[in-house]
Amino acid sequence: MTDDRSRRRPRLRFATQVLVLQLVVVVAVVLLTSAVFVRVEVARLERAAEGTALAIAQSVAAQDDVRTEVARLSVDGTALDRTALADGPVQQAALAAQRRTGALFVVVTDDRGVRLAHPDPDRIGEMVSTSPDAALRGRETVSWARGTLGESARAKVPVYAPGADATRADATRADADGTDGADASRASRPGTGVVGEVSVGFTRDRVYDTLVEDSVPVVGAAVAAVLLGLVASLLLRRRLVRLTLGVQPEELVTLVQNQQAVLGGVDEGVLATRPDGTVTVCNPEAARLLALADPVGRPVRELALPVGLAAALDPGASVPSSTTVVAGTRVLLVDVRSVTRDGVDLGRVAVLRDRTDVEALSRRLDAVGSLTEALRAQRHEFANRLHAIAGLLDLGETGRARSYLADVQERGPLRYPVQHADRLTEPYLQAFLGAKGVEAAERGVLLRIGAETMMQGTVTDPGDCTTVLGNLVDNAVTAALQGDDPTPWVEVEVLDDGAVLHLSVMDSGQGVADGVDPFARRSPVVDPAATGDPGGPDPDRAHGWGIGLPLSREVARRRGGDVWLASAGGDDHGAVFCARLEGVVRP
Repeated sequence: MTDDRSRRRPRLRFATQVLVLQLVVVVAVVLLTSAVFVRVEVARLERAAEGTALAIAQSVAAQDDVRTEVARLSVDGTALDRTALADGPVQQAALAAQRRTGALFVVVTDDRGVRLAHPDPDRIGEMVSTSPDAALRGRETVSWARGTLGESARAKVPVYAPGADATRADATRADADGTDGADASRASRPGTGVVGEVSVGFTRDRVYDTLVEDSVPVVGAAVAAVLLGLVASLLLRRRLVRLTLGVQPEELVTLVQNQQAVLGGVDEGVLATRPDGTVTVCNPEAARLLALADPVGRPVRELALPVGLAAALDPGASVPSSTTVVAGTRVLLVDVRSVTRDGVDLGRVAVLRDRTDVEALSRRLDAVGSLTEALRAQRHEFANRLHAIAGLLDLGETGRARSYLADVQERGPLRYPVQHADRLTEPYLQAFLGAKGVEAAERGVLLRIGAETMMQGTVTDPGDCTTVLGNLVDNAVTAALQGDDPTPWVEVEVLDDGAVLHLSVMDSGQGVADGVDPFARRSPVVDPAATGDPGGPDPDRAHGWGIGLPLSREVARRRGGDVWLASAGGDDHGAVFCARLEGVVRP
């Protein structure tokens, strides 16, 4: 049960963990810095106490009355009177120095280490508790040691006989050269060298009495640093929560895994942007459809996106539910949505679906429907004409029957409003252009077959042929209506060369304007204001405003052919578009 409860215990949020970790680090750094300061300050105080003790000892050892009295008492075998020493000049000088400096003790000894002065008169005449040998050899020493009065920082300096200062260097050199105690004793005879030593000490309490006072600024700075770290950690935690939207690291890992699985496993393209218009996600399918190279991190305005898609992703524009755009030779259905979480705008996501095949199939079905309707009407009309000819023959009106047949031969099997329809004898194309001629005539445009038309083979793939030819004719009819010719017209020429079919469509419109790519969506052929139509772009208008030309080129290029602009316009005609379709004719 305990293990189950521990597993169910809620874990700290990542932002809280970061906050706690930062506080721990700040506190640890402050404590470490404070410890270093205390250690350095203690060492400084200890060195200062040692230096003070040394200076006091040197001052006492340099007094003439002390030197004279110690030299007198340091004669070998001289008996010491403790009572006299307790009231003597050496004791008085030591006590005066102790009271003046606040030292723990000021002790003076003879050349044997016997106390001549001590804060406790009862200890006068006794041997000192710490070795006086270094000072009696002429060396000045500082150290921390424990004596009869406790642990203290102490300094020991030699006392020289009056007039014996010149021998200090000799004594020091003798000690440095390793002179033994007997030699030192001989060197310390009165009038010739060291006659005693002075020892001064300070207790630890006296040494560290300023440590607390010196530490107050450091403690204040440490507290300020901890508070500053706390504030910075809280601000960082708040920003982290805002940036991650409260999502935990393990959730972020799951989100990344899911994103990679979804983006890499779907057939649609996905393009996501931040609220400022910078691309954040672009899966391989979107990069392929839009022909983009490394778009992540770049603003939308810097990418060569189709106009409709760029407008939908513009941060300042309203978000359409869906739109159709042309990217190169592909027709894309784009769904754009805004993304929000907890009321925060996260940007926009565009889902791209390749509708080229669907659009081509739809137009192909439309063309086949038109062709089927034309063939049905042609069959019905042809049957009616056969009945008329049979009736004339039954009545013996042979001449009228011949005249009727000549008229049928000239106008074609069906009275389509297509001028020079007899120049095209291929049944599929004849019927299809006949149906297009009916549609053009309803809009006031004359469809005619050009003089260079010559078709000897039979179309084997009427679907692709009618898709390409139908788009070119529809665009030409629209362009002719926008022209200045009072009798607008469209001229079609068809020529086969083995299995290759060549198509040419010319209109009486104003042509394609300079610098305009007719195969790009929303690139106007004429100025709308010039035609009295100041309205916005219309996908059903002339060359380059819709998706027909890019789609026709895509269909042709799939078969190894192409669709191109042969002429942008001339004095007596508008634009001329040509197409080449491979393998669609049986010779």
